[in-house]
Amino acid sequence: MDVMPLLLLVAGSAVVAGAARRTPVPAPLLLVAAGLAVSYVPGVPAYTLDPEVVLPLLLPPLLYTSAADSSYLDLRAQLRPVALLSVGYALFATFVVGWAAYLIVPGLPLTAALVLGAVVAPPDAVAATAVARRVGLPSRITTILQGESLLNDATAITAYKVALAAAVGEGATWSGGVEEFLVAAVGGVGVGVVLMAPLHWLRTHLKEALLQNTLSLLIPFVAYGIAEQVHASGVLAVVTVALYLGHRAWEVDFATRLQEEAVWKMVAFVLESAVFALIGLQLPIVLSGLEEYAGAAAAWYAVAVFLVVVVTRFVWVYPATFLPRLLLRRVREREENPTWRGAMVTGWAGMRGVVSLAIAFSIPLTVHGGGPFPQRNLILFLTFTTVIGTLVVQGLTLPPLIRLLKLPGHDAQAATLAEANAQAQASRAAEQCLEELLTDERNALPPPLADRLRSVLERRRNAVWERLGQTNPVTGESVDDTYRRLSRDMISAERAVFVRLRDGRYIDDEMLRTLLRRLDLEEAAAYREAA
Repeated sequence: MDVMPLLLLVAGSAVVAGAARRTPVPAPLLLVAAGLAVSYVPGVPAYTLDPEVVLPLLLPPLLYTSAADSSYLDLRAQLRPVALLSVGYALFATFVVGWAAYLIVPGLPLTAALVLGAVVAPPDAVAATAVARRVGLPSRITTILQGESLLNDATAITAYKVALAAAVGEGATWSGGVEEFLVAAVGGVGVGVVLMAPLHWLRTHLKEALLQNTLSLLIPFVAYGIAEQVHASGVLAVVTVALYLGHRAWEVDFATRLQEEAVWKMVAFVLESAVFALIGLQLPIVLSGLEEYAGAAAAWYAVAVFLVVVVTRFVWVYPATFLPRLLLRRVREREENPTWRGAMVTGWAGMRGVVSLAIAFSIPLTVHGGGPFPQRNLILFLTFTTVIGTLVVQGLTLPPLIRLLKLPGHDAQAATLAEANAQAQASRAAEQCLEELLTDERNALPPPLADRLRSVLERRRNAVWERLGQTNPVTGESVDDTYRRLSRDMISAERAVFVRLRDGRYIDDEMLRTLLRRLDLEEAAAYREAA
């Protein structure tokens, strides 16, 4: 096996993603553009998007890290709009886009057109999260988009299986499709519910942080694999487990949390970068099967399907946003009043991604009886152009659209005040706990050490309030920034002494690593206090 193409993909996509952080262009868009450009460079290997790799190996960790970083409480509060999008819209888009493709493309059977509709139905979790983080959407809209993109893959994959069964001649029925959907949905959630408590117990009882993090890396694959084995939705199983573990992450040992955060950030960065680069790299493969179609006709089909996908989302989003409030008093009482601006952003934030391409590449070459799958190459092409179109057109125009609509973004001042109040309450509880502990003779400490514990609490409590203060007129730094810089410089001075002592053979390398780790933890603590 030649590993060089894989190494080039990972390294190249990481470089592009890193460069994107210095540009106003979101990383997914720059990665797709780079993939498109590189795909025709002589000598670049063909990177075929294998659904047997993407769905079971790339999708679970991407879903897991996105769901674990989401808020279970926020998703529960927005469950109705999330369900309307992740289930209702995905099915609506399957039928509307499929019917439109059937009318637009001559000779395309309705069953094959519905396969296309299911393939392009789900907006992508990675794309939605990446753009939402970059443009600073209001928290409610961000929660709805993240929730939709986490759950809609299960709906679309099930709809795809039903449409595919009809297209290849397996005699699928409406009742059978509904039954398959219910089994996949209920089964996926059920597998997640069964797994989440034992997995959490393991995470809290394993004593070695290394073992705990190994378990963390295995969890999404275990949940996905078990669910798929019982013909349930692996997507829903992964999301269910991740939401539960993320909600209970505070019960895990601090060392595990620190390592786990670093590990998953690295995994998510590598996978997200590679996935979007892979999308662009599929262009030669997709175009190679279009010999039977004239260029102008294929381009017209692509534009028409893209427009139908975009319009269909607005056709669903606006009624789904406002009709429940008009019809149900309970919705009006429990949910905040949506605005047409929020609905506009929700409708426009429908970028498709690698899941759509992976599903499209899984379409079989033949139907029952040995004949070719009707217009499979055209379906691949239309899926690819829809993914690229939504990523480029909607992804590039979403930030200016948000600025034009003047949507309220993240209120940093209010967030800092809330953080300061929370820290003040926690510090008071910690002070009371400390004084109670010090009254026990078993916890007797010299006064300087007891005062040091009190000063740590005082510093932690004041750090947040200081972020609201004035900046230094000379340096432009806040008090918080100055504290962080001075702490970093002091620790750097200590680190230099330790290295010099190692080089002089006063201490060995093992002791150096111990001392450096202690300084690293102190620097991380100082950074977090000031962050």
